Amino acid sequence: MHLDFNKYNFRYKNKENKTYIFDIIRKKYVLLTPEEWVRQNLIHYIIYTKKYSPALIAVEKQLNINGLRRRFDIVVFNRNTHPQILIECKAPDIPIDQKTFDQANRYNWLLKAPYLVLSNGKKHYICKIDFDQNKYQFLKDIPEKDE
Repeated sequence: MHLDFNKYNFRYKNKENKTYIFDIIRKKYVLLTPEEWVRQNLIHYIIYTKKYSPALIAVEKQLNINGLRRRFDIVVFNRNTHPQILIECKAPDIPIDQKTFDQANRYNWLLKAPYLVLSNGKKHYICKIDFDQNKYQFLKDIPEKDE
């Protein structure tokens, strides 16, 4: 499936008629679903194109929001280990809508990452969040590592 990303080299394996892709952050093969395909492309984009260190990236970690367990897709941390970018991934056939923004904002209410990215691999929304003014600004791309 074609996504709006550069071409990256991925490692695959097949097991019991299912395809798995190697996640370089979690260091294991994970089932290749449409959402996982978007997630893996975004991981490679932020590492190989935007030059973020893999050591500062977390994938599918659990959050506790108002007593409910939730999982974020990707968080990129800064050098001080504060969340810098929260990335929410959807399958390519899932539109990025208000519900998606609301979900990501609930996660970010806890994390307070200044950048929010929502992507289904074909459409990408990147926001810079000003928590003091309770405003956000749409950006054309994910910020560079040192911004």
